Amino acid sequence: MENPTSRWRHRLPRTRGRWAAVVAALAVLVGAGTWTATADDSAPSVHRQDQMLKMNGVSVDTSYFTSGGTGRRPAVLIGHGFGGSKNDVRAQAEKLAADGYAVMTWSARGFGRTTGEITLNAPDGEVKDVSGLIDWLAGRPEVELDAKGDPRVGVTGASYGGAVSLLAAGYDRRVDAVAPVISYWNLADALFPDGVFKKLWAGIFVSSGGGCQRFQKELCEMYERVAVSGKPDAAARALLTERSPEAVADRIDVPTLILQGQSDSLFPLGQADAMAEAVKANGAPVSVDWISGGHDGGDDEGDRVEGRVGDWFDRYLKKDKGADTGPGFRVTRTGGVDSTDGAALKRGASSETYPGLTSGGRKIPLTGARQQPGTGAGQDATTGGDGGQDATTGGDGGQDATTGGGGQEAPATGGGGSGRKAPDGLTQTFRNPAGAAPPSVSALPGIGGGLSQLSSLGVGLSLDFPGQYASFESAPLERSVHVTGSPTVTVDVKADHGDAVLFGKVYDVSPDGKQQVLPSQLVAPYRVTPAEQGKPVELTLPAVDHEVDAGHRLRLVLSATDLAYASPAEPATYTVTLDGALTVPTAPGVKTAAATLPWWTWGLPAAAVVIAAALLLTARRRTATPAPDPALSGVPLQITGLSKKYAKSTDRYAVRDLGFRVEKGQVLGLLGPNGAGKTTTLRMLMGLITPDAGEIRVFGHAIRPGAPVLSRVGSFVEGAGFLPHLSGRSNLELYWQATGRPAEDAHIDEALEIAGLGDALARAVRTYSQGMRQRLAIAQAMLGMPDLLILDEPTNGLDPPQIREMRDVMIRYAAGGRTVIVSSHLLSEVEQSCTHLVVMDRGQLVQAGPVAEITGSGDMLLVTTGTEVTEALVDKAAALPGIGSAVRTEDGHGLLIRLDGATAAQLVAELVRLDVPVTGVGPHRRLEDAFLTLISQGSA
Repeated sequence: MENPTSRWRHRLPRTRGRWAAVVAALAVLVGAGTWTATADDSAPSVHRQDQMLKMNGVSVDTSYFTSGGTGRRPAVLIGHGFGGSKNDVRAQAEKLAADGYAVMTWSARGFGRTTGEITLNAPDGEVKDVSGLIDWLAGRPEVELDAKGDPRVGVTGASYGGAVSLLAAGYDRRVDAVAPVISYWNLADALFPDGVFKKLWAGIFVSSGGGCQRFQKELCEMYERVAVSGKPDAAARALLTERSPEAVADRIDVPTLILQGQSDSLFPLGQADAMAEAVKANGAPVSVDWISGGHDGGDDEGDRVEGRVGDWFDRYLKKDKGADTGPGFRVTRTGGVDSTDGAALKRGASSETYPGLTSGGRKIPLTGARQQPGTGAGQDATTGGDGGQDATTGGDGGQDATTGGGGQEAPATGGGGSGRKAPDGLTQTFRNPAGAAPPSVSALPGIGGGLSQLSSLGVGLSLDFPGQYASFESAPLERSVHVTGSPTVTVDVKADHGDAVLFGKVYDVSPDGKQQVLPSQLVAPYRVTPAEQGKPVELTLPAVDHEVDAGHRLRLVLSATDLAYASPAEPATYTVTLDGALTVPTAPGVKTAAATLPWWTWGLPAAAVVIAAALLLTARRRTATPAPDPALSGVPLQITGLSKKYAKSTDRYAVRDLGFRVEKGQVLGLLGPNGAGKTTTLRMLMGLITPDAGEIRVFGHAIRPGAPVLSRVGSFVEGAGFLPHLSGRSNLELYWQATGRPAEDAHIDEALEIAGLGDALARAVRTYSQGMRQRLAIAQAMLGMPDLLILDEPTNGLDPPQIREMRDVMIRYAAGGRTVIVSSHLLSEVEQSCTHLVVMDRGQLVQAGPVAEITGSGDMLLVTTGTEVTEALVDKAAALPGIGSAVRTEDGHGLLIRLDGATAAQLVAELVRLDVPVTGVGPHRRLEDAFLTLISQGSA
């Protein structure tokens, strides 16, 4: 199956049993595949040669891609992800071949038509095969050589293919540049982090390889041994480490572009950090890019990723010094959902150098926190009863810590400590349950990317069971904190016997405490041996990029279990004492990029001329204007009782009894079907027409034609009207002169910085493209930096990228405390751009308020499932506590559930208990739904 939000290719054998549907949903393989690409129609034709090459005792299935031309060119090898084949990377190979490379793809041992056992990139296995492919390239007449037998060659690939690129660079000195994508540095650290077995991913790994019998015998024996014991041994670690790039860390000294996924519980960002530090220490150029997606799914940013890889090879293989290899560090930041395609909205942030995972540490004090059963929020730490119970109790609120009833104190063990909760909550005791069940839930391999996308939108779906974890919490943050890297905390851990296995995570908790979000759904496992217990231990928490808003709190949770990992089956009691503050890295050198500048405004110049003409023509006819209202001096707009009849009509209204208010910093969307009265309202607001009744006040001043306060209003309502023979700058200067205002008030340079026209400003407008004309129009709209900007249908005729650029400009403009009012029929754009809405129908107000309030986001969820939903299951879901209703979707593979008191996390927990194979959960109601509902109600 293929995750609909990702272009990573997946393959997994069918399984049966209780978790069959879930495992099917988890089928985002261990990086199986790469991004897709489509060659440009104008690109040269690409020739492909398929052949089986005999080498190192196996037959390797290869494809060789070249385009026209007789000159020599660099070569690129592209490896595929685990469980895939050379076919998965064909599109990428064709694109690079069209760009002037000789490209070879191949199926690794045990995959596709290639023979042999899977050896997990053993030096004498898959790595030696890559050297054989380089030998073959060295004999091709079209491949550029650095020396006899030494082709100019780069290696790239995702996951398994990314690792072999690094290994090839370490074992074969002929490799000149590499670009591993969502790959690993040490496979032992990835599958056995801190000595804890990552059982779900390891099982998927083996299954996607075709079963244990397809692997080299010693690998199969190692896996079965660890899977049975639940604990990796030293021999297992050594076996995987010797087949990892870390084994040749001191030899990898070629330019390395590292692209790692944020939505990745298999190979998290720490793997990329280790890569970067090692290659940098060898003196080679390194660039690190944290992409949005990863092995858990999500957006793989395919076009951008392959573009960076191509630029990297252009610089270091073609030796093109003009190629832009990008910043030393870049991270994709998300926030909000694009309702046109359901993808998370993204913007890049970057710095000149890679900051690592601990840059700009900020200490945040923590105290004991409360828990809510099943979610880890709202009640006292690790309690299984009412919120008034003391920490770690399973009985009545009056019982002492660690007791199960009767009011008697349970003796503590494990090297001192009473087992009671200290007054400040810094010492907490909890249990590892027998059989380590039920386990906490964080990432679910294969659907975790969907959860991590939701986490960026403020939707938390993690699950912690009362009595099985300790919880510590900060005070509400006085200012927002952007965490970029790995938080750390020091604790003292004790177990009543044996090792203590813990899982650390940091939640972002809403001000009311009802919602907690686990960034990227990531946890970090720890094994604390008896020798380490009773001493301060620094725990490194998952590396993330996540903004915590002011007023929110950070919650540190240390759980005894996690679904994705193996915990001791024997019950045990753990005591954790917090020893200091939580340190969160802020990477102050990383700056979020300004939005790309829009190609969208196409009418403001003519509108400005119309306004200026109206002001002049009406100057002699001005009537007495009401006195300003001091109470409204800080309010950009207030409309009261506004009415306007159609021309020559005594009883038909274009606008009738309209009223609403707009505050500073808002982006207000004015919505309504054709004929709703939106444009008439805007024309009255700008003083172009006079209302029949009611009042419009801008910053407390009543609007009349020619009102001085209109100088604080910028508007866009008609088509563009530039003078084509003049330059862009001359057009702007001429327009400003026509307003009669001082030149220094124009802020032309500030407006041009937003427009981003560069050298084109000196050229005649007749030479401009449509996009350039639109950017010049927005510069003119913002001359004088008006406090209130009015835009009527600014996106007409624009393509999606241009629309997105326009959206960013509106948001940036309002961020400085100014106000934007936009009328648009593109509901998806309004939903993403606007903070508030006014909905009109047939001239009247239908509803006004914040976007979230009108859409009712959060009360309706869409739950998708791996199998068809039965009517019996629908009935069970509808009967759950806190659920208002449950309806099966039209395709039968999902539920529309209306929450009535329950949270999304509680819903997921209940569905898991009902054995529902959940593959995705997200908000359902869009602005389009709300809009159509409001309009239909208004028409009834």
